[in-house]
Amino acid sequence: MDKKAKEQKIIEVLTRGVENIYPSKSALEKVLKSDKKLKLYNGIDPTGPTLHLGHSVQMIKLKQFQDLGHKVIVLIGDFTAQIGDPTDKLSTRKQLTHKQVMENCANYKNQIGKILDLNKIEFKYNSKWLNSLSIEDTLKISSNFTAQQTLARDMFKKRMQAGKDLFLNEFLYPMMQAYDSVHMDVDLEIGGNDQMFNMMAGRTLMKKMKKKEKYVLTTKLLVDPTGKKMGKTEGNLVGLDEKPADMYGKVMSWPDELIVIGFEILTICPMPEVIQIKTDLKAGKNPKILKMLLAYKIVEMYHGTTEAISAEEGFKTVFEEKLNPDDIKKIKINSKNIVDILVQTKLASSKTEARRLLKQGGIKVDQKVIKDENYHIENIDKDGVVIQKGKRHFVKII
Repeated sequence: MDKKAKEQKIIEVLTRGVENIYPSKSALEKVLKSDKKLKLYNGIDPTGPTLHLGHSVQMIKLKQFQDLGHKVIVLIGDFTAQIGDPTDKLSTRKQLTHKQVMENCANYKNQIGKILDLNKIEFKYNSKWLNSLSIEDTLKISSNFTAQQTLARDMFKKRMQAGKDLFLNEFLYPMMQAYDSVHMDVDLEIGGNDQMFNMMAGRTLMKKMKKKEKYVLTTKLLVDPTGKKMGKTEGNLVGLDEKPADMYGKVMSWPDELIVIGFEILTICPMPEVIQIKTDLKAGKNPKILKMLLAYKIVEMYHGTTEAISAEEGFKTVFEEKLNPDDIKKIKINSKNIVDILVQTKLASSKTEARRLLKQGGIKVDQKVIKDENYHIENIDKDGVVIQKGKRHFVKII
């Protein structure tokens, strides 16, 4: 790799999809520009049987480091998954057995191999060292942290303010994850921004036990417009092992606000193209077209070009032909407000009924559920926009 190409890759690895870098971006950049090869890792607790697009953000970042020649470790938290990461949880996670955890991660390597070169990855399992810690070892490690440090976590504060239990195993979780860094003697940890507390605990422990700097890189999160993570907990998970058609359809159901961030953190599209997509959206380009491109790119990453084309054609067939036959009623609207449109198209007999249908989630606009009575439909293209009430009633507005 020539010097210019390497510098461009370093810029992308430090900026694309990155939320924060500790101790600083400039410090990590200096190391990356040297000849030193870093040992870095991302940890995954197998709390479910499939990885999802949220995990892919870190996998893509690992791939960027892999391409620069650095040593990548994927750490399976088969021990820590039994404790349960309390991050963002206002109630205690259900305890898992080691057998359940190992069953969950049985297919992880195949899913990870869709992004990373498995021949250049080292897989580790943290039960190998955490299971062997004695009480004396645990007490020595815990002496590097204070109760105040751990209780400062936002979700712990909320838990206690709500009068909910905070169990000691949850309290010790960050310490156990921190010890992973020490045992593996890593230079860098990568994780979602929601994992910052745990990763910084590892940085603290590395300084105290190894007298060594550990860099921490946190990535942006895929969150819905309310700020909630897209994933298993919220019920909007898109698994890496989803069938192409299902993966495509789920991405198409996302709110428009996820289009730009989706291209940035879930695809390998060149950043100039991502910037152009952002510009096009601001200029009023139909978001459905750009979302279809996003869905295509994501399916292509995990299933290949042929399956991506098939998924897109299948979506068009179902959406444009089966759900919307040629004789579907087409109506030219004179208002952009969804309540007015529902009344004008006779999908609702009155504005009161229109508001009720919206509130109940019974209205879709181009397959997206709309609940906001102030929603306006902008930029109707030549193909029109399909309004759906329930399962059987369709109108195309033009």
